[in-house]
Amino acid sequence: MKEVPFAHVDRAAFARDLDAIRAEIDGSSGAEDLAHLRRMERWGRTCTAVGYATAWIGPNPVSMLAISTGSVARWAIVAHHVIHKGYDKVEGAPARLTSAGFTAGRRRLVDWFDWMLPEAWRLEHNTLHHYHTGEVLDPDLVEDNLTMVRESSMPLAVKYAVVGFYALTWKFTYYAPNTYQVLRRAERRRESGETPTPMKIASGPESYLGAYNPFTADGRRYLKQCALPYGLGRFVVIPAAYLPLGPWAVASVWLNSVGAELLSNLHSFAIIAPNHAGGDIWRFEGPVRERGEFYLRQVAGSVNYHTGHPIGDFLQGFLNYQIEHHLWPDLPARAYQRIQPKVKAVCAKHGVPYVQEGLHRRVKKLVDIMVGKTSMQRARAMVAKARVAAITAD
Repeated sequence: MKEVPFAHVDRAAFARDLDAIRAEIDGSSGAEDLAHLRRMERWGRTCTAVGYATAWIGPNPVSMLAISTGSVARWAIVAHHVIHKGYDKVEGAPARLTSAGFTAGRRRLVDWFDWMLPEAWRLEHNTLHHYHTGEVLDPDLVEDNLTMVRESSMPLAVKYAVVGFYALTWKFTYYAPNTYQVLRRAERRRESGETPTPMKIASGPESYLGAYNPFTADGRRYLKQCALPYGLGRFVVIPAAYLPLGPWAVASVWLNSVGAELLSNLHSFAIIAPNHAGGDIWRFEGPVRERGEFYLRQVAGSVNYHTGHPIGDFLQGFLNYQIEHHLWPDLPARAYQRIQPKVKAVCAKHGVPYVQEGLHRRVKKLVDIMVGKTSMQRARAMVAKARVAAITAD
């Protein structure tokens, strides 16, 4: 009989201990959490301002890094936590920092202007990824998404080059078209009177890059709503605004914008993609059956990086608290700093694996998965502690 993973865990007791942490944090969220978000927002906007204030001088790494960091902060810290309803219940939160008001209408231009359509990312990320973590329905399951590369007979060096290309372009080549296609599948189901269940919208026959096909209605809509607004705004409108300073300034801003885009892709790839990948991370089969199993999957299927330093947390987009975030996605960013040691202690108490390593090590383990050098752990069955004796006796 194969060993049943996590059979030793009393999932009901595990859930009770974690629920107690959630109850405690719910009673302490307030003005400081909102002030923290606004500070993170200011830091990001300051980076963007510094980048564009120096971009006209000439192509330079300072401008590229600053613009890139501002873009990552708007996505990973502000958009991510606000769209997850992290501030909906915080007293005094303005409408623009609530899930309903953020990026609404023209606010997309100032709140989170990127390749992705906010409502598409909300559906793909909040619904599919968070509630099917590590399952085949998880659209961000790296091991499955890179099957063609992993199983290819191409030389390892070529596989690394492919990974490098995706790391530098992944918002354009993967995330934006993938989230848009999830949205369109859901819309088509509703239009035909069906319920857009995760099984029906998680995947389809279309390729990611099919979203860029101008000869299809979906392709034209994607270009109109996603690719063209951001592409023209970032690489045409903003550089053109420097025309009074001359053609050198315009060319410099354009080159710095391109460099910043590549860095933004690389930065976000490095802090997002390793969160659920590695030879020591679990993937799962079948749906979650009860609360304790949900909690267990979120912990065993996620990774934390180093935590606790304000600058480090900012640069890692607070995604270094991925375990805590996957347990409770709707908390303010600052709350994860407070509960992380408590969650880690509960996991140790119950014998639940809590993986935490430096970012550079996690990136290496991610790449090993992508090129097929290693594979993820597979939990084919998860059973309640009370059933272990009967199963192992077979």
